[in-house]
Amino acid sequence: MASPSIEVALGERSYPIWITTSQADGSNPVDFASSFQDSVGSCSHAVLIHDAAIADTVANQVERVLAGMNIRVTNIQVPSGETSKSVAQLETIWNTMLGSGTDRQSVVVAVGGGVVGDLAGFAAASFTRGLRFVQVPTTLLSMVDSSVGGKTGINLPGGKNMVGSFWQPQMVWIDTQTLSTLPDRDFISGMAEVIKYGVIEDAEFFSWLKDNTGSLAERNPDALRHAITRSCESKARVVAEDERETSGRRAILNYGHTFAHAIEATAGYGVCLHGEAVAIGMQMAARLGIDMELCPPSLLEEQTAVLEAAKLPLVWKEADPDQMLPVMARDKKVAHGKLRFILPNRIGDVSLVGDVPAEKVIRAIEACRSMN
Repeated sequence: MASPSIEVALGERSYPIWITTSQADGSNPVDFASSFQDSVGSCSHAVLIHDAAIADTVANQVERVLAGMNIRVTNIQVPSGETSKSVAQLETIWNTMLGSGTDRQSVVVAVGGGVVGDLAGFAAASFTRGLRFVQVPTTLLSMVDSSVGGKTGINLPGGKNMVGSFWQPQMVWIDTQTLSTLPDRDFISGMAEVIKYGVIEDAEFFSWLKDNTGSLAERNPDALRHAITRSCESKARVVAEDERETSGRRAILNYGHTFAHAIEATAGYGVCLHGEAVAIGMQMAARLGIDMELCPPSLLEEQTAVLEAAKLPLVWKEADPDQMLPVMARDKKVAHGKLRFILPNRIGDVSLVGDVPAEKVIRAIEACRSMN
Protein backbone atom coordinates (compact mmCIF):
# COMPACT_ATOMS: atom_id res chain seq x y z
CA MET A 1 0.00 0.00 0.00
CA ALA A 2 1.25 3.53 -0.82
CA SER A 3 2.35 5.90 1.93
CA PRO A 4 0.01 8.72 2.95
CA SER A 5 0.56 12.05 1.22
CA ILE A 6 0.88 13.88 4.55
CA GLU A 7 1.01 12.88 8.20
CA VAL A 8 -0.43 15.31 10.75
CA ALA A 9 1.98 14.86 13.65
CA LEU A 10 0.03 14.99 16.91
CA GLY A 11 1.48 12.12 18.90
CA GLU A 12 -1.18 9.52 19.64
CA ARG A 13 -3.70 11.65 17.71
CA SER A 14 -1.60 11.68 14.51
CA TYR A 15 -3.40 10.81 11.30
CA PRO A 16 -2.80 10.54 7.55
CA ILE A 17 -4.08 12.77 4.76
CA TRP A 18 -4.47 10.93 1.47
CA ILE A 19 -4.41 13.10 -1.67
CA THR A 20 -5.23 11.26 -4.88
CA THR A 21 -7.10 11.57 -8.18
CA SER A 22 -9.50 8.89 -9.40
CA GLN A 23 -9.21 7.80 -13.01
CA ALA A 24 -11.95 8.23 -15.62
CA ASP A 25 -12.95 4.59 -15.14
CA GLY A 26 -13.41 5.12 -11.41
CA SER A 27 -10.22 3.31 -10.39
CA ASN A 28 -7.93 4.94 -7.88
CA PRO A 29 -4.17 4.62 -7.36
CA VAL A 30 -4.85 4.55 -3.62
CA ASP A 31 -7.48 2.20 -2.19
CA PHE A 32 -10.04 3.85 0.10
CA ALA A 33 -11.12 0.61 1.76
CA SER A 34 -7.63 -0.44 2.84
CA SER A 35 -6.77 3.12 3.91
CA PHE A 36 -9.95 3.26 5.99
CA GLN A 37 -9.23 -0.08 7.63
CA ASP A 38 -5.61 0.83 8.40
CA SER A 39 -6.61 4.16 9.95
CA VAL A 40 -9.79 3.16 11.78
CA GLY A 41 -9.18 -0.47 12.67
CA SER A 42 -12.12 -2.67 13.62
CA CYS A 43 -15.46 -1.25 12.47
CA SER A 44 -18.90 -2.83 12.09
CA HIS A 45 -21.04 0.33 11.99
CA ALA A 46 -20.54 3.66 10.24
CA VAL A 47 -22.68 6.80 10.47
CA LEU A 48 -22.40 8.40 7.04
CA ILE A 49 -23.26 12.10 7.30
CA HIS A 50 -23.29 13.76 3.89
CA ASP A 51 -24.39 16.82 1.94
CA ALA A 52 -27.69 16.33 0.11
CA ALA A 53 -26.11 17.67 -3.10
CA ILE A 54 -23.77 14.67 -3.39
CA ALA A 55 -26.14 11.96 -2.13
CA ASP A 56 -26.17 10.17 -5.49
CA THR A 57 -22.48 10.63 -6.30
CA VAL A 58 -19.61 10.66 -3.80
CA ALA A 59 -21.72 9.73 -0.77
CA ASN A 60 -23.21 6.80 -2.64
CA GLN A 61 -19.74 5.63 -3.67
CA VAL A 62 -18.45 5.78 -0.09
CA GLU A 63 -21.53 3.95 1.18
CA ARG A 64 -21.00 1.14 -1.35
CA VAL A 65 -17.36 0.74 -0.32
CA LEU A 66 -18.27 0.60 3.38
CA ALA A 67 -21.09 -1.88 2.75
CA GLY A 68 -18.66 -4.01 0.74
CA MET A 69 -16.50 -4.16 3.87
CA ASN A 70 -19.45 -5.68 5.78
CA ILE A 71 -19.98 -2.43 7.66
CA ARG A 72 -23.56 -1.51 8.57
CA VAL A 73 -24.21 2.06 7.37
CA THR A 74 -26.59 4.61 8.88
CA ASN A 75 -27.15 7.25 6.21
CA ILE A 76 -27.84 10.84 7.36
CA GLN A 77 -28.44 13.49 4.71
CA VAL A 78 -27.82 17.15 5.57
CA PRO A 79 -29.34 20.05 3.58
CA SER A 80 -26.75 22.06 1.67
CA GLY A 81 -25.67 25.42 3.02
CA GLU A 82 -24.25 27.19 6.05
CA THR A 83 -27.62 27.24 7.82
CA SER A 84 -27.25 23.49 8.47
CA LYS A 85 -24.51 24.23 11.01
CA SER A 86 -27.19 24.71 13.64
CA VAL A 87 -28.38 23.37 16.99
CA ALA A 88 -31.52 22.03 15.31
CA GLN A 89 -29.61 20.05 12.68
CA LEU A 90 -27.19 18.71 15.28
CA GLU A 91 -30.11 17.53 17.42
CA THR A 92 -31.58 15.70 14.41
CA ILE A 93 -28.26 13.92 13.86
CA TRP A 94 -27.92 12.97 17.54
CA ASN A 95 -31.43 11.49 17.61
CA THR A 96 -30.85 9.54 14.37
CA MET A 97 -27.60 8.18 15.79
CA LEU A 98 -29.37 7.16 18.98
CA GLY A 99 -32.18 5.47 17.07
CA SER A 100 -29.77 3.52 14.86
CA GLY A 101 -27.87 1.93 17.74
CA THR A 102 -24.74 4.07 17.42
CA ASP A 103 -22.25 3.27 20.19
CA ARG A 104 -18.61 3.87 21.03
CA GLN A 105 -17.47 1.33 18.44
CA SER A 106 -19.19 3.22 15.61
CA VAL A 107 -17.33 5.51 13.22
CA VAL A 108 -18.68 8.80 11.88
CA VAL A 109 -17.81 9.45 8.22
CA ALA A 110 -18.32 13.00 6.91
CA VAL A 111 -18.71 13.36 3.14
CA GLY A 112 -19.12 16.89 1.84
CA GLY A 113 -17.82 20.39 2.32
CA GLY A 114 -16.90 22.34 5.42
CA VAL A 115 -20.45 22.58 6.72
CA VAL A 116 -20.87 18.81 6.83
CA GLY A 117 -17.34 18.25 8.16
CA ASP A 118 -17.78 20.74 11.02
CA LEU A 119 -21.26 19.46 11.87
CA ALA A 120 -20.44 15.76 11.64
CA GLY A 121 -17.20 16.29 13.54
CA PHE A 122 -19.02 17.92 16.44
CA ALA A 123 -21.58 15.11 16.41
CA ALA A 124 -18.69 12.61 16.59
CA ALA A 125 -16.96 14.56 19.36
CA SER A 126 -20.08 14.83 21.51
CA PHE A 127 -22.08 11.62 21.01
CA THR A 128 -21.21 9.17 23.83
CA ARG A 129 -18.42 11.66 24.58
CA GLY A 130 -16.47 10.83 21.47
CA LEU A 131 -16.54 8.57 18.38
CA ARG A 132 -13.93 7.84 15.77
CA PHE A 133 -14.23 10.18 12.83
CA VAL A 134 -13.20 10.18 9.14
CA GLN A 135 -13.24 13.18 6.80
CA VAL A 136 -13.98 12.83 3.07
CA PRO A 137 -14.00 16.47 1.90
CA THR A 138 -15.50 17.15 -1.52
CA THR A 139 -14.92 20.90 -1.96
CA LEU A 140 -11.62 22.70 -2.42
CA LEU A 141 -12.21 24.79 0.68
CA SER A 142 -12.83 21.78 2.89
CA MET A 143 -9.90 19.87 1.40
CA VAL A 144 -7.36 22.55 2.28
CA ASP A 145 -8.90 23.95 5.44
CA SER A 146 -11.80 22.61 7.47
CA SER A 147 -11.09 18.88 7.10
CA VAL A 148 -7.60 19.23 8.61
CA GLY A 149 -6.82 20.25 12.17
CA GLY A 150 -9.70 18.93 14.24
CA LYS A 151 -11.87 22.03 14.61
CA THR A 152 -15.57 21.13 14.72
CA GLY A 153 -18.64 23.13 15.57
CA ILE A 154 -21.85 24.91 14.73
CA ASN A 155 -22.98 28.50 14.38
CA LEU A 156 -25.20 30.57 16.64
CA PRO A 157 -27.40 33.32 15.17
CA GLY A 158 -24.98 35.92 16.52
CA GLY A 159 -21.68 34.28 15.72
CA LYS A 160 -19.97 31.74 13.47
CA ASN A 161 -18.39 28.59 14.99
CA MET A 162 -19.09 29.72 18.53
CA VAL A 163 -19.96 26.23 19.84
CA GLY A 164 -17.75 23.25 19.11
CA SER A 165 -14.73 21.24 20.11
CA PHE A 166 -11.31 20.09 18.96
CA TRP A 167 -11.73 16.54 17.66
CA GLN A 168 -9.11 15.09 15.32
CA PRO A 169 -10.15 12.64 12.57
CA GLN A 170 -8.65 9.19 12.11
CA MET A 171 -7.86 10.09 8.51
CA VAL A 172 -8.65 12.58 5.75
CA TRP A 173 -9.35 11.22 2.26
CA ILE A 174 -9.01 13.75 -0.58
CA ASP A 175 -9.87 12.76 -4.16
CA THR A 176 -9.45 15.75 -6.48
CA GLN A 177 -11.74 14.09 -9.02
CA THR A 178 -14.70 15.16 -6.85
CA LEU A 179 -13.87 18.77 -7.74
CA SER A 180 -14.63 18.21 -11.44
CA THR A 181 -18.37 18.73 -10.93
CA LEU A 182 -18.15 21.41 -8.24
CA PRO A 183 -19.94 24.62 -9.34
CA ASP A 184 -17.54 27.38 -10.42
CA ARG A 185 -18.52 29.72 -7.61
CA ASP A 186 -17.89 27.09 -4.94
CA PHE A 187 -14.58 26.07 -6.50
CA ILE A 188 -13.36 29.66 -6.77
CA SER A 189 -14.41 30.28 -3.16
CA GLY A 190 -11.99 27.58 -2.03
CA MET A 191 -9.11 29.32 -3.79
CA ALA A 192 -9.11 31.99 -1.08
CA GLU A 193 -7.95 29.53 1.58
CA VAL A 194 -5.25 28.19 -0.78
CA ILE A 195 -3.90 31.70 -1.38
CA LYS A 196 -4.08 32.40 2.36
CA TYR A 197 -1.43 29.76 3.07
CA GLY A 198 1.01 31.48 0.75
CA VAL A 199 0.51 34.81 2.51
CA ILE A 200 0.69 33.55 6.08
CA GLU A 201 3.36 30.87 6.01
CA ASP A 202 4.77 29.82 2.64
CA ALA A 203 6.28 32.56 0.45
CA GLU A 204 7.62 29.98 -2.01
CA PHE A 205 4.12 28.60 -2.51
CA PHE A 206 2.78 32.14 -3.00
CA SER A 207 5.33 32.63 -5.76
CA TRP A 208 4.14 29.37 -7.36
CA LEU A 209 0.56 30.61 -7.14
CA LYS A 210 1.44 33.80 -9.01
CA ASP A 211 2.49 31.65 -11.97
CA ASN A 212 -0.07 28.85 -11.71
CA THR A 213 -3.40 30.33 -10.65
CA GLY A 214 -4.63 29.88 -14.22
CA SER A 215 -3.92 26.13 -14.18
CA LEU A 216 -5.69 25.84 -10.84
CA ALA A 217 -8.71 27.72 -12.15
CA GLU A 218 -8.87 25.21 -15.01
CA ARG A 219 -8.81 22.41 -12.38
CA ASN A 220 -5.67 20.81 -13.78
CA PRO A 221 -5.22 17.60 -11.71
CA ASP A 222 -1.45 18.03 -11.24
CA ALA A 223 -1.82 21.67 -10.22
CA LEU A 224 -4.67 20.78 -7.87
CA ARG A 225 -2.74 18.01 -6.15
CA HIS A 226 0.26 20.31 -5.71
CA ALA A 227 -1.79 23.20 -4.32
CA ILE A 228 -3.81 20.96 -2.00
CA THR A 229 -0.66 19.19 -0.79
CA ARG A 230 1.18 22.45 -0.05
CA SER A 231 -1.88 23.88 1.68
CA CYS A 232 -2.38 20.79 3.84
CA GLU A 233 1.35 20.66 4.65
CA SER A 234 1.18 24.26 5.80
CA LYS A 235 -1.85 23.65 7.98
CA ALA A 236 -0.39 20.42 9.37
CA ARG A 237 2.77 22.29 10.44
CA VAL A 238 0.79 24.98 12.23
CA VAL A 239 -1.59 22.52 13.90
CA ALA A 240 1.31 20.34 15.08
CA GLU A 241 2.82 23.40 16.78
CA ASP A 242 -0.41 24.58 18.42
CA GLU A 243 -3.19 21.99 18.26
CA ARG A 244 -5.61 23.72 20.64
CA GLU A 245 -4.70 27.38 20.13
CA THR A 246 -2.79 27.70 23.39
CA SER A 247 0.37 29.43 22.12
CA GLY A 248 -1.25 31.73 19.59
CA ARG A 249 0.54 30.15 16.63
CA ARG A 250 -2.59 28.50 15.24
CA ALA A 251 -4.33 31.87 15.14
CA ILE A 252 -2.39 32.74 11.97
CA LEU A 253 -4.73 30.38 10.10
CA ASN A 254 -7.43 32.98 10.72
CA TYR A 255 -5.82 35.62 8.51
CA GLY A 256 -8.69 37.64 7.06
CA HIS A 257 -11.22 35.63 9.05
CA THR A 258 -12.10 38.20 11.72
CA PHE A 259 -13.36 40.47 8.95
CA ALA A 260 -14.77 37.51 6.99
CA HIS A 261 -16.88 36.17 9.86
CA ALA A 262 -18.33 39.65 10.39
CA ILE A 263 -19.15 39.87 6.68
CA GLU A 264 -20.87 36.48 6.75
CA ALA A 265 -22.84 37.24 9.91
CA THR A 266 -24.07 40.67 8.78
CA ALA A 267 -24.82 39.58 5.20
CA GLY A 268 -26.67 36.50 6.44
CA TYR A 269 -25.11 33.05 6.29
CA GLY A 270 -25.01 31.69 2.76
CA VAL A 271 -25.39 35.06 1.02
CA CYS A 272 -21.62 35.44 0.81
CA LEU A 273 -19.68 32.17 0.54
CA HIS A 274 -17.00 31.62 3.17
CA GLY A 275 -14.09 31.82 0.73
CA GLU A 276 -15.52 34.97 -0.85
CA ALA A 277 -15.71 36.57 2.58
CA VAL A 278 -12.15 35.42 3.37
CA ALA A 279 -10.81 37.01 0.17
CA ILE A 280 -12.44 40.33 1.06
CA GLY A 281 -11.30 39.91 4.67
CA MET A 282 -7.71 39.35 3.50
CA GLN A 283 -7.90 42.64 1.60
CA MET A 284 -9.20 44.41 4.69
CA ALA A 285 -6.47 42.84 6.83
CA ALA A 286 -3.76 43.88 4.37
CA ARG A 287 -5.07 47.45 4.32
CA LEU A 288 -5.13 47.45 8.12
CA GLY A 289 -1.56 46.11 8.18
CA ILE A 290 -0.43 48.96 5.92
CA ASP A 291 -2.26 51.51 8.09
CA MET A 292 -0.54 50.05 11.17
CA GLU A 293 2.81 50.35 9.33
CA LEU A 294 3.42 46.61 9.65
CA CYS A 295 3.78 45.82 5.95
CA PRO A 296 4.52 47.68 2.71
CA PRO A 297 1.80 48.65 0.21
CA SER A 298 3.41 46.22 -2.26
CA LEU A 299 2.04 43.31 -0.20
CA LEU A 300 -1.51 44.44 -0.92
CA GLU A 301 -0.66 44.79 -4.61
CA GLU A 302 0.75 41.24 -4.78
CA GLN A 303 -2.16 39.77 -2.83
CA THR A 304 -4.68 41.64 -4.98
CA ALA A 305 -3.09 40.34 -8.19
CA VAL A 306 -3.34 36.68 -7.12
CA LEU A 307 -6.89 37.03 -5.74
CA GLU A 308 -7.95 38.74 -8.98
CA ALA A 309 -6.36 36.00 -11.06
CA ALA A 310 -8.45 33.51 -9.09
CA LYS A 311 -11.56 35.61 -9.87
CA LEU A 312 -12.29 36.14 -6.18
CA PRO A 313 -14.19 39.22 -4.97
CA LEU A 314 -12.08 42.02 -3.52
CA VAL A 315 -14.78 44.35 -2.23
CA TRP A 316 -18.16 44.22 -0.52
CA LYS A 317 -20.27 47.26 -1.24
CA GLU A 318 -22.59 46.58 1.72
CA ALA A 319 -19.70 46.65 4.23
CA ASP A 320 -20.99 48.49 7.30
CA PRO A 321 -18.56 49.09 10.19
CA ASP A 322 -21.45 49.81 12.58
CA GLN A 323 -22.80 46.30 12.00
CA MET A 324 -19.46 44.50 11.66
CA LEU A 325 -17.66 45.83 14.75
CA PRO A 326 -20.14 44.33 17.28
CA VAL A 327 -19.71 40.93 15.56
CA MET A 328 -15.92 41.31 15.72
CA ALA A 329 -16.20 42.04 19.44
CA ARG A 330 -17.44 38.45 19.89
CA ASP A 331 -14.54 36.98 17.88
CA LYS A 332 -12.65 34.19 19.67
CA LYS A 333 -9.37 36.15 19.34
CA VAL A 334 -10.71 39.00 21.50
CA ALA A 335 -8.73 39.26 24.74
CA HIS A 336 -9.81 41.39 27.73
CA GLY A 337 -12.35 43.11 25.51
CA LYS A 338 -9.70 44.21 22.99
CA LEU A 339 -9.87 43.43 19.28
CA ARG A 340 -6.96 41.39 17.92
CA PHE A 341 -6.18 40.68 14.28
CA ILE A 342 -3.84 38.53 12.24
CA LEU A 343 -1.97 41.09 10.15
CA PRO A 344 0.75 40.67 7.53
CA ASN A 345 4.39 41.65 7.93
CA ARG A 346 5.47 40.38 4.52
CA ILE A 347 4.44 37.61 2.14
CA GLY A 348 4.93 34.38 4.12
CA ASP A 349 4.79 35.99 7.56
CA VAL A 350 1.92 37.32 9.70
CA SER A 351 1.46 38.19 13.38
CA LEU A 352 -1.31 38.38 15.98
CA VAL A 353 -1.71 42.07 16.78
CA GLY A 354 -3.63 43.49 19.74
CA ASP A 355 -4.86 46.94 20.73
CA VAL A 356 -5.81 47.84 17.17
CA PRO A 357 -7.55 51.24 17.15
CA ALA A 358 -11.19 50.98 16.10
CA GLU A 359 -10.82 53.91 13.71
CA LYS A 360 -8.17 52.02 11.73
CA VAL A 361 -10.44 48.95 11.54
CA ILE A 362 -13.23 51.17 10.24
CA ARG A 363 -10.93 52.66 7.60
CA ALA A 364 -9.94 49.18 6.42
CA ILE A 365 -13.59 48.15 6.11
CA GLU A 366 -14.61 51.32 4.29
CA ALA A 367 -11.65 50.99 1.89
CA CYS A 368 -13.13 47.68 0.67
CA ARG A 369 -16.54 49.05 -0.22
CA SER A 370 -15.36 49.77 -3.74
CA MET A 371 -12.27 49.45 -5.94
CA ASN A 372 -11.55 53.20 -5.60
